[in-house]
Amino acid sequence: MPATRYLYLARHAHADPETGDLTPEGWSQAEQLGRRLRALKPDTLHHGPLPRASQTARTVAEHLPGVLSQSVPEAGDYVPHVPTRAELPDEYADRVLAFLEGRPASELDAGPDLARRALDRFTGPTDDTDTHDVVITHAYLVAWVASLALGTPSWKWVDLAPANAALTVIRYSPRRFPTVLTYNEVSHLDPDLRWTGFPDELQI
Repeated sequence: MPATRYLYLARHAHADPETGDLTPEGWSQAEQLGRRLRALKPDTLHHGPLPRASQTARTVAEHLPGVLSQSVPEAGDYVPHVPTRAELPDEYADRVLAFLEGRPASELDAGPDLARRALDRFTGPTDDTDTHDVVITHAYLVAWVASLALGTPSWKWVDLAPANAALTVIRYSPRRFPTVLTYNEVSHLDPDLRWTGFPDELQI
């Protein structure tokens, strides 16, 4: 019988833009994220291969005894969907396309295929037992998966901005639409560690 999947998505903790390694603030965020996830008793932990994701996952894994941490390319940093101008409302098209033109070709070329594989691997109901799956990834994949669960147009992932070490939880139950239980939750982080990586004008 199909069963429910609970997907816990987290953007990696704060990282140095030059080295890609976690900053001191990032290590603290990863530690606090790990304590939050320990209480949820997940079954699996996947993460992207880049240092900022793997370092975050390594710290989180220290709080999850018995849960194997696995690096997978589907949890990497890439552009999941490249919209055409025809997909975009006229008032947003220039801004969105200019943003995408600034992304590296490697993120654009491989992204759509990796995104499809990520959906197959991480989303939807499971086969026979309820599962709780953690994915430590990057902003674009969190935004993409959340936007699809919300039923928004495919290009809307561009406007969703996950914070570092914030938690997004989506429930995939049989014969039901996906349910976003929480998005960008930062209550597990100390106040001075919340909202890093989030646009300044949107911080609260």
